[in-house]
Amino acid sequence: MKKATVVLVVLALVCCLVLVSCGAKKTVTLKLSEVHVDGYPTTMADKEFARLVEERTDGRVKIEVYSNGTLYGEETGAIEAMQIGDCAFARVSASPVASYVPALNVIQLPYLYNSTDHMWAVLNGEIGQGMLDAVEESGSGLIGLCWYDSGSRSFYTTKAVHQASDLKGLKIRMQNNEMMCEIVRLCGGTPITGIGPNDIYSAVQQGVIDGAENNWPTYYSKGDYEVATYYCLDAHTRVPEILLGSVAALKNAGVSESDIAIIKACAKETQEYEIAAWKAMEKEAEAGVRGNGNTVYEPSLAELKTFQDAVAPIYAKYGAGYEDIIAQIKATKY
Repeated sequence: MKKATVVLVVLALVCCLVLVSCGAKKTVTLKLSEVHVDGYPTTMADKEFARLVEERTDGRVKIEVYSNGTLYGEETGAIEAMQIGDCAFARVSASPVASYVPALNVIQLPYLYNSTDHMWAVLNGEIGQGMLDAVEESGSGLIGLCWYDSGSRSFYTTKAVHQASDLKGLKIRMQNNEMMCEIVRLCGGTPITGIGPNDIYSAVQQGVIDGAENNWPTYYSKGDYEVATYYCLDAHTRVPEILLGSVAALKNAGVSESDIAIIKACAKETQEYEIAAWKAMEKEAEAGVRGNGNTVYEPSLAELKTFQDAVAPIYAKYGAGYEDIIAQIKATKY
């Protein structure tokens, strides 16, 4: 009788161990690359995304956020790493992604939007979702998860720029995107690529470039305002940020389709979080730049038209075949 009892106890313990083993969670840890510093709106949104994903997947998927370009330097390096499955996620500008998905050039055309509200009405509508779908369908190995705000991009330089002709002869650091480079060429300047966002300060300081172009928070947070003290608010483009996923990395990690669906939903949920953080930082950055005594110039309508006229050929070159979408964007109510 005692022997039978011992056998039953042993069997019960074995069953418990089997049940515990079967119920154990498999956790995968994935990397997210971010070129901006901690405290920057997109970095904050990345971390919120990581928090939501871990929470909604019950810990099955954990995301480690690497900020300040510590993984791959500039954004193109992160994109290439995602394509081979070395990195699962990256927050990048839509600009370099357009090299793989040309349709994205359309939403970045110069002087396309009237305001931030106009841009968001487009991105949150059928056109914006269609562009995210196009990323996944492009065969690039990338997944378009959601859009983030990055304000409007304007030129900051070491000399005053009031109209298009003032860029003549200037070397301006640009994103690694041919259409963006064309903006500077058409205004008479020389676009310089291959300089990461964290290297602009030293490149200006050493005279390698005469300036760059970006939004208020980047201009301020990177410290570029200290060496390129002229900021011309021409707002030539409103290039949204995009949070990307890697097809290869998610597959290699064995992330299920149901968890991928959760990941996509969490990304969308962080959009408003990032927009709110962006607005707050934009105000803070503008105050910091103006408080430093920088020359901030708002072009008159006539001066603005010199830029618009100079870059008009871009619409014929990069908007060809997308005329209907361009018309829809311009007609979008907000």
